[in-house]
Amino acid sequence: MSERLAGKVALITGAARGVGLATAKLMAKEGAQVIFTDINAEQGQEIANSISSNALFLEHDVTKEADWSSILTHIKSKYGQLNILVNNAAILQLGDIKEETLAGWQKVHRVNSDSVFLGIHYALPLMEESGGGSIVNMSSSSAIFGMPHFAAYGASKAAIRGLSQSVAVYCSQTKNNVRCNTLHPDSIMTPMVMEMSAQAGDRSLAEPERAKAYLCQPEDVANTILFLASDESKHINGAAIALDGGATVTPPYL
Repeated sequence: MSERLAGKVALITGAARGVGLATAKLMAKEGAQVIFTDINAEQGQEIANSISSNALFLEHDVTKEADWSSILTHIKSKYGQLNILVNNAAILQLGDIKEETLAGWQKVHRVNSDSVFLGIHYALPLMEESGGGSIVNMSSSSAIFGMPHFAAYGASKAAIRGLSQSVAVYCSQTKNNVRCNTLHPDSIMTPMVMEMSAQAGDRSLAEPERAKAYLCQPEDVANTILFLASDESKHINGAAIALDGGATVTPPYL
């Protein structure tokens, strides 16, 4: 490996499976000290033992402010720096505007968008002390075009895009050498998407072999996150990068 992240410390949330796991593995291979977190402690610890010596797992409920404070305190004490933050933790929930409940809406936003606010709020001071870095926030194609059966999810992902643009401008104006970008993949072949597709009755997505032809792979997303996290993308700030095979720019009649 080229060790594109040598000397850097990275924090990745929602990393016990799917995109987060693929990203943690790739960043560790590229030389970063990786702290990856998840609410699933048992699964996360098993994975940590198999990634590499430069990967540390921490149990983390991204909706709890105290957890964020504790984790950032731990990172500062143990490593003295933080250069990369990947806000990846998320949940999917079916429900159109008439089916969705306020409780369901609030749950999705707590996990998907409130956690991004908390992550940046607590990580940014240490990133500034570390001389700068890169924040990569996982949004979705649903933040760009409407998905009627995922009202809360789409709104939460759009909130991430808006917050990220605000943070990007703040970082630019304060010249703190931190960049903030969002990534907008379409459907990704992860356990979460497969489970939700089966629940929704979409058999084409629930059957992995049939889905491979048009679903993005976790490794594809991880490669893009790696680029945004590395110094190779040092002039990219405030961007909303679509990773969707052209879905968001394809007219409906084609």
